[in-house]
Amino acid sequence: MTQTAIALTQDTRAAIADALNQSVAETTVTTMLAQNFHWNVTGMAFGPLHELFQKIYEDHFVAQDDLAERIKALDAHADGTLAGMLKRSKVSEFDGSASDKDMIKMMLEAQETLASTLAGAGEVAAEYGDTLTEDLCINRGQTHEKFAWFLRSHLR
Repeated sequence: MTQTAIALTQDTRAAIADALNQSVAETTVTTMLAQNFHWNVTGMAFGPLHELFQKIYEDHFVAQDDLAERIKALDAHADGTLAGMLKRSKVSEFDGSASDKDMIKMMLEAQETLASTLAGAGEVAAEYGDTLTEDLCINRGQTHEKFAWFLRSHLR
């Protein structure tokens, strides 16, 4: 049965919010990873990669807010500390120099991780009849798979 956020039980909202907080953490870390790569990419593919990394971090910045606002609609706490997000995220920061191909590989892995995490969060929401959260997760997962395709295409 489809339910609005506030009609769900407190335990259900907490379970969905936990899955969404995982998504926010990974989205935030990936946002900064993309911005880092945007600033530091060099090489023959500088122009298109500089632009692609910017598209990624701009998209992800908006997505962080959309996901966190859904957590708030569930009447739950949106974890907003960088330290907490770094600790929780399956995506890692990168500190140092990397080739353009290594940046692409790291960003591709981050996008695939995000798509998987959001698919999982969508499954949790679906299990409890929260179709609005499920829809948000599906749309975000599709976006990450599209970015993964763009990145993968650079490696072929």
